[in-house]
Amino acid sequence: MVHRPRVVVVGAGFAGLSATRELAKGGALVTLVDRNPYSTFQPLLYQVAAAGMGSADVSYPNRTFAARWPNVRARRASLSKLKPQERRVEFEDGSELEYDYLVIATGVTTNWLNVAGSRENALPIYSLADAGNLRRRLQQCLEDTALGRRDGTHVVVVGAGATGVEMAGTLAELRRRTLPLTHPEIRPEQTSVTLVERFDFVLAPYKARLRDAAAAALRRRGVHLRLGSTVAAVEPDAVVLKDGTRLPSDVTVWALGVTAPPEVNVWGLPQGQGGRITTTEALNVPEHPEIFVAGDLAGPPAPLPQLAQPAIQMGKFVGRQIIAAAQGQELRPFSYRDPGIMATVGKAQAVLQLPSGLTMHGLPAWLVWIFIHVAYLLGGRNRVSVLLNFFWRYFGPRRSATSVTQ
Repeated sequence: MVHRPRVVVVGAGFAGLSATRELAKGGALVTLVDRNPYSTFQPLLYQVAAAGMGSADVSYPNRTFAARWPNVRARRASLSKLKPQERRVEFEDGSELEYDYLVIATGVTTNWLNVAGSRENALPIYSLADAGNLRRRLQQCLEDTALGRRDGTHVVVVGAGATGVEMAGTLAELRRRTLPLTHPEIRPEQTSVTLVERFDFVLAPYKARLRDAAAAALRRRGVHLRLGSTVAAVEPDAVVLKDGTRLPSDVTVWALGVTAPPEVNVWGLPQGQGGRITTTEALNVPEHPEIFVAGDLAGPPAPLPQLAQPAIQMGKFVGRQIIAAAQGQELRPFSYRDPGIMATVGKAQAVLQLPSGLTMHGLPAWLVWIFIHVAYLLGGRNRVSVLLNFFWRYFGPRRSATSVTQ
């Protein structure tokens, strides 16, 4: 490559890391920027919240990632302003970076859907900090219940997508398997896990067979399902449904959806549904073709699910597009290859749906789920640690079960 383009990649999620990897291999001069000094493997955050894993298991230092290539640098900063006419980005600390190409992959944030009291009284599970907050809240409630300072610890999970189902299933197993050992003072009736969903089924994107299997697995684990129920308000000690029902809730987990963060509104780029940045089929901004958007924040003409696989594929595509553009080649449209979707309910139970129509649930799907997630983790230590955690937690001695107080 005669000219090595200067590329700023903002966001160290699935899309940003994938773009950086392709750009680095192509010889570009890359600066990877994120507000955190680490990347987070979001699909396993619920395990951190339930103390099945530690924060280090699902995070990886951005500088360690960047050190793999001599042409990549990492920087901790928060994007403040875009200056596309000058091809500059400004950060909250007042510093700036120049670029030939810019990749925006900052991701999205929790969507509170204007539900009264949700932001103030519910706990999201979108970031590592969110998982830590939820873990500490559970720890404190259980400790207070064990010491008689609280009547009970009742958890309500709002939203029965993959995150909500995985969270509810894991908490239910913790309630049945772990608490009798770690908190013997707490009676079974003093704890509960309830999953609320506005549809009449869980896991909306899946086929009916898999939805039913997941719902049955949740019920076997003791999860109370409130399907066909819409949340009207969240109070400090309850979730209020539109029919007036009040569900006692000491810990309310919000797993209902995502939207663009407020700061995107001031960047001056066109936005569409959910605040996504409007792009061409080539994933760049129409008015500024040198600006590419990848991941959950991208809004191409045919929007994609806000999941890990689309983000990974968009990131790779954008990285290759920039290398091609720097060599004078024409941009081409992005094409998504759907590898299927999967979700886990708990020990030996997951659901898997492939584009071919093949479905699978139970132990085989669960094993596939584990090994696929482990494969996408960054760092060999993380992969080994997570794999050992899974099998030790589910197949080790009962007294080895992790406690939320650890």
